[in-house]
Amino acid sequence: MKKILLFAKHGQLGHELQRTLAPLGEVIAMDHPEVDFTNPDQICERIHEMKPACLINPAAYTAVDKAESEQELAYMINRDAVDALAKTAAELRIPFIHYSTDYVYDGRKGSPYVETDAANPLNVYGKSKLEGDLAVLDAGGAGLILRTSWVYSMRQGGFVTKVLQWAREQEVMRVVDDQVSGPTSARLLAEVTALILAKAGDDPYSWLGEKAGVYHCAGGGSCSRYEWAKAVLDLDPHKEEQIVRVIERAKSSEFPVPAERPMISVLNNDKLAHTFGLRLPPWDAGLALTIGD
Repeated sequence: MKKILLFAKHGQLGHELQRTLAPLGEVIAMDHPEVDFTNPDQICERIHEMKPACLINPAAYTAVDKAESEQELAYMINRDAVDALAKTAAELRIPFIHYSTDYVYDGRKGSPYVETDAANPLNVYGKSKLEGDLAVLDAGGAGLILRTSWVYSMRQGGFVTKVLQWAREQEVMRVVDDQVSGPTSARLLAEVTALILAKAGDDPYSWLGEKAGVYHCAGGGSCSRYEWAKAVLDLDPHKEEQIVRVIERAKSSEFPVPAERPMISVLNNDKLAHTFGLRLPPWDAGLALTIGD
């Protein structure tokens, strides 16, 4: 591929994608203020100017609780901008990879979600992301949606880095044990993305067009946030810095927040494996790889 246009280069996934996509072609990575996701027309102009061979979009409004009071902004970034991207990509015959979330589901199924399960988001963030997914599907073309869950890295203030910080500040840590999903390493998610594109061959638009649609791509297996936090502390390469003595189980109801979360939002990744021959490792193996880097 001659040019790969990547948005949100400063985000945790965008940062990893710059590295994993580099062997496939020239990566043109952009972020605010070079591109403004509250201005869909400007985004389309950028794509027309660049004429990339592929378009990758990990950009999103991800402040789940804040979205409840910033609905217009959440929909502008997660729906309207994505709609513009998808339509422009289809018009110019550019393959388009977009990322979505387990929060499009309500968490009440009781078993891992497959791509054909009905979406029923509980909060504005999930609703706006679902609208973006539907926009990609409606645009046609070669649009691939990778739905993932609990994405983390070691370079930004996500759950893993927060747990490590809390362990250095608190002797008693309370973590909810009733939210369950599959933690996903941003680095491994980026590597799967690059491997998909590497399989696309000389005509990525036609190849991906035949496979267009929604795919789940999350860390294998599942755990509660409590179990995840315990694993993080066990893998901490600097345990001597920890002052935490005990981790206590808690319920989500003990920590009131503006946005309701799905309780059990585990994703079944079989479709990705059957279509592309790719699957992320179990969540705990991915965590060990990420913390060990």
